[in-house]
Amino acid sequence: MSQIVEVAAAVMLRADGREFLLAQRPEGKVYAGYWEFPGGKVEPGETVRAALIRELQEELGITVTECSPWLTRQFTYPHARVRLNFWKVTAWDGEIGITAPLEHAAVDWQKTGKTASVAPILPANDPILKALSLPTAMAITMAESEGTERQLERLETALQDGLRLIQVRDKNLPQVQRQSFAAEVTRLAHKHGALVVINDDEEIARQVGADGLHLPATRLASCMTRPDFTWVGASCHNAEEIARAGELGLDYALFGPVLPTLTHPEASGLGWPEFARQMQGNTLPVLALGGMKNGMLAEAQNNGAHGIALMRGW
Repeated sequence: MSQIVEVAAAVMLRADGREFLLAQRPEGKVYAGYWEFPGGKVEPGETVRAALIRELQEELGITVTECSPWLTRQFTYPHARVRLNFWKVTAWDGEIGITAPLEHAAVDWQKTGKTASVAPILPANDPILKALSLPTAMAITMAESEGTERQLERLETALQDGLRLIQVRDKNLPQVQRQSFAAEVTRLAHKHGALVVINDDEEIARQVGADGLHLPATRLASCMTRPDFTWVGASCHNAEEIARAGELGLDYALFGPVLPTLTHPEASGLGWPEFARQMQGNTLPVLALGGMKNGMLAEAQNNGAHGIALMRGW
């Protein structure tokens, strides 16, 4: 069982991203009756993308027209060690099971961010279901420079427009003021069903009822165990730090700077080709950081990112 089997796994998403597809393994296969993401083994000499397109044509009778790499997980089953290369599939031609016979026992559309309504699900997929519920855009607060009142006004507008993930940064605010600001951000966010993580302060995160904690890279380097929060992420500057976040079982990473920023205009940034190179094999959702704007989400995802993190552009 020493050889790793490469598998292409498709996270098929509706156009609005609110639903994804699970398929049930048929009788006669290992783990018959279990639910999984459709896909299959990568053949020798085949790319993951090519395998994904071929498998979905064979299994579901559709032709993939838009897909992008997402994350990679390794799992050991009793019968095999597999490396699951998850790709998001966002557009296809054909109707599932109509233009070709369906190879699964059943398929079912599930709501993103909700507990799956089918069972049992292959154990390798549990972290994937949580990762799918992570919003694709994070707003990072700048109350130190803009003022807390203005930030809250902007946040309320952004939340009304669909923002669902906020990181409260502002580490140089006086502690009392930072806690008060964090409490108001959390109140506003939860009113809209959004998530809030607090940068590097477990006490404030617990006191205000935030959803999680965000670790700066220095804290990530010294962290030995995952902090006890529902959501925990970290800032990373290279593939090694992203791997460390994955080893700790964190839920996401911010990675950059990708492009030049107003904060560091002298730095050219990684650029998209280098960003994509360092994304290869990442085990958790990564948000691209640095010079991001709302219109860059598709480009970030095409280069392997889960989404984008914005400090000014939100």
